[in-house]
Amino acid sequence: MSDQSPWAIEADGLGKKYRRGWALQDCSFRLPAGRICALVGPNGAGKSTFLGTATRLVQPSTGSLRLFGVPVSDPAVLKRIAFLAQDKPLYPRFTVAETLRMGRELNPDWDQSLAERIVKSGNVPFTAKVGTLSGGQRTRVAFALAFGKRPDLLMLDEPMADLDPLARHEMAGLLMSEAAEHGTTVLMSSHMLSEMEDMCDFLLVLSEGRLRMGGPTDELVPAHSLVTGMAADNGVPDELSRHHTVVESRVTGRQFTALIRPGGPLSDSWDQQAPGLEEVLLAYLRSPQAPNLIADEARLDGPVGRAA
Repeated sequence: MSDQSPWAIEADGLGKKYRRGWALQDCSFRLPAGRICALVGPNGAGKSTFLGTATRLVQPSTGSLRLFGVPVSDPAVLKRIAFLAQDKPLYPRFTVAETLRMGRELNPDWDQSLAERIVKSGNVPFTAKVGTLSGGQRTRVAFALAFGKRPDLLMLDEPMADLDPLARHEMAGLLMSEAAEHGTTVLMSSHMLSEMEDMCDFLLVLSEGRLRMGGPTDELVPAHSLVTGMAADNGVPDELSRHHTVVESRVTGRQFTALIRPGGPLSDSWDQQAPGLEEVLLAYLRSPQAPNLIADEARLDGPVGRAA
């Protein structure tokens, strides 16, 4: 297996169709190695389906998927990835110590000291059976298993939903420090948009099974402006949509507000503000008709970017 690919994930026309229809369709992008990436979208958007294909739990109907330059079907990729599912499946009759021993026996690059440190920091008893732990404690043990493997690609499906704010802050810090120290690529599905803004430097947005937005957050978010001004007789001024890409707009009384991708200078009569990540994400999710935005670094045919 080649270690030289600058791309942790390369999806090309990836799709999955069930009887009820397409859960994922024509999904094409690449994720540079070493990034912490948020995978965002409403329920049913295709996030879990994509993670299933990347972990070999779901067989795609169309397209291809490569991890570190190698087809996901190659058994060699298993050593380099770790996956923490939303339901955190663990053996309830194992003690915490036995669970970590299982990780040590199954993974040749196992980091016992790191796994134990994650468990100890939450005051989780090593002698306790997993089935007796609280939801937050089980999540911590699952994190210990995932991090202890020392994967090159760590995939997380709603990993911190059952953690209290203090534990979420600690786990977020662990994610960022591990990614920085070991070059681990993290792909994390989450509904906690405000936390994603502090943690993630890359973004993938799915809606109705399709990729709506992809690329570095420091490129995608500044590409937008939040504009307010006097509404025209029929609502938003024609000049706005004629010269700029309108993602979302609304009119309240005599004033309009719009999230746009500027196509040139803005009118001096409009107030302009820089939106936050959460504002941009929500606007795209509420406006399926808005044009997609895929940065060059996330495109399969784009130039090599800042991949580690």
